[in-house]
Amino acid sequence: MYLMEGKTIMNYQNFNAKTIDSWCDSGWEWGKSITHEEYENAKKGKWNVLLTPTKYVPHEWFGELKGKKLLGLASGGGQQIPIFSALGAYCTVLDYSTAQCDSERLLADKEGYEVNIVQADMSKALPFDDETFDIIFHPVSNCYVEEVKPIFKECYRILKKGGILLCGLANGFGYIFDETECNIKYKLPFNPLKDPVAYEDSIKNDWGITFSHTIEEQIGGQLEAGFVLTNLYEDTSGSGMLHEYNVPTYIATRSIK
Repeated sequence: MYLMEGKTIMNYQNFNAKTIDSWCDSGWEWGKSITHEEYENAKKGKWNVLLTPTKYVPHEWFGELKGKKLLGLASGGGQQIPIFSALGAYCTVLDYSTAQCDSERLLADKEGYEVNIVQADMSKALPFDDETFDIIFHPVSNCYVEEVKPIFKECYRILKKGGILLCGLANGFGYIFDETECNIKYKLPFNPLKDPVAYEDSIKNDWGITFSHTIEEQIGGQLEAGFVLTNLYEDTSGSGMLHEYNVPTYIATRSIK
């Protein structure tokens, strides 16, 4: 699918990557690296990470991290990978945003740990061999991809037997509202590539090109790929009207191969 910007035709994933770069330049919350103090605390065993906006992932979801091969899938920005590296994991991060990859590189150089940084699009075949990783950490990001089931199939392929997939997922409910979250405006599924109003609003409001996905697509997609779901929890967005009324719009899942 392609976007029409005047006379320029742009792949929507390239458009989103550039949009996220601009958000990072403007101080986007999810583009800010952890501090030196947070990195040092993680080395001492004091740490937390997020798959969804506000609730920390239970430590027991990971098991022992030392010596494990971990992939941060669309997890750039220097927020989670430095923590996992401090805990002794061998980390790779894949992200299509130049700014997010640069943040990972700068923090690794500053703190003196090694990380394999791969700038790539997760909607394509992942550039890793079968059964490479012990853990995949995939925070909320598949909302930027039109088709999500292929992502779970690729995750299954590159995980070792017994490997863990940790995902942050938007449940789609928040997409029916306008930017005030007080008025219902859009039908589901929300897809700007097929809805001119959603497209125009996405561009006007600098949302990037995002997509709603059902639980059938996301948890069902994991199950179809062969995963076994072991745990989940719900979360809010952390701000706005839906958050104030404690409406869960995100789900975190733990599945194993």
